[in-house]
Amino acid sequence: MSITAWLSVAIFAAAYVLIATEWVHRVTAALGGAVLMLLIGATDAEHAFFSADAGIDWNVVFLLLGMMLIVAVLKRTGAFEYLAIWAVKRARGRPFPVMVILVVVTAVASAMLDNVTTVLLIAPVTFLVCQRLAVPVAPYLIAEAMASNIGGTATLVGDPPNIIIASRAGLSYNDFVNHLAPLIAVLLVVFVLLCRVMFRSAFRADPERAAAVVQLRERDAIRDPRLLVVSLAVLALVTAAFVLHSVVHLEPSVVAIVGGLVLLAASRLDAAEVAADVEWPTLAFFAGLFVMVGALVHTGAVGALSRTVADAVAGDPHLAAMGLLGGSAVLSAIVDNIPYVATMSPIVADLARAEGSTGGPHVLWWALALGADLGGNATAVGASANVVILGLAERAGQRISFWQFTKYGLVAAGVTVAISAVYLWLRYLAFA
Repeated sequence: MSITAWLSVAIFAAAYVLIATEWVHRVTAALGGAVLMLLIGATDAEHAFFSADAGIDWNVVFLLLGMMLIVAVLKRTGAFEYLAIWAVKRARGRPFPVMVILVVVTAVASAMLDNVTTVLLIAPVTFLVCQRLAVPVAPYLIAEAMASNIGGTATLVGDPPNIIIASRAGLSYNDFVNHLAPLIAVLLVVFVLLCRVMFRSAFRADPERAAAVVQLRERDAIRDPRLLVVSLAVLALVTAAFVLHSVVHLEPSVVAIVGGLVLLAASRLDAAEVAADVEWPTLAFFAGLFVMVGALVHTGAVGALSRTVADAVAGDPHLAAMGLLGGSAVLSAIVDNIPYVATMSPIVADLARAEGSTGGPHVLWWALALGADLGGNATAVGASANVVILGLAERAGQRISFWQFTKYGLVAAGVTVAISAVYLWLRYLAFA
């Protein structure tokens, strides 16, 4: 690699240390690192702002912005209070059953929508539930972020890396469902059991509070019925457009921002007040992170590492699949999985072709998808949903530190990736 490539690696590592240790705010570290990447020539304005492979992913930024606008309007209707009371009543005020409901709903919704959209919708409900029951909110938010990454792995639209993989490998929506959904169902059950162990200290119920919430009526929480109807109509149309992405040929980012602006206009609310609820620091953090990772891609640092891994496992399908699964999990925990998968997918295509496959549902593609999606659970910055959750928690005054998330994420990622390795070996290698 060139000197510039090594410098870009050093800057990224330093920024990552600052984010992990929280010596400076993560937004400052990400934007500062991005500026240094530009100054040393590891990237330039054209690549940083306009490159699809080595710059800011505007699809992610505008998807977030659009959904944040929808959530900002929707929360003024009382819909989240309604759902919070409903969830608590169904669980009879018991904290662990409440978490199970929220985790399962999050995972299923992430498979139908995408993980970022889902956590934006479920987090406000979680804040209200935890406030009602007087339980710590951090364990619930962390569990939901991880559940969204697990559930999103099941379908083509659930996680952005899956869309890249589908395009490169010629995979359909049904291919993802047939090959990954059965495994994800098992992983979700395992994850719920893990939650019972990892967050056991958060499940101390307050009988008086639980009894008080059970007596509430959900309908009384709705403050603006007209706005609720309009918001749900827009959300339904946005959701349908997400699901029918391959039919309507509109990027999720376009759908989300159009939906957000239409709802803002139809709501008759003050635009400045709604815009104030947008998580601008989170959007800035993503921009900085994308520029830093894009610089690693542009200088060839990520490509060199990917080719080294590919060369080491070439010729042995068992080693290739397991190495790709584990390597993808580790790298996706450190860098954003979108540029990683974009860089790795042509290498996987060559490996699959060398093993006699012309694409389609090959084990290496599933190893890449599972490693990239599930590995994102390992750290607080490993997946977009994790970053969004941290931003929402900080805004609500319930700050979650990097290591508070990561100490649970490493366990969840390790267990789910290990089970995935067994699944890949049994289904595609041992008894293929």
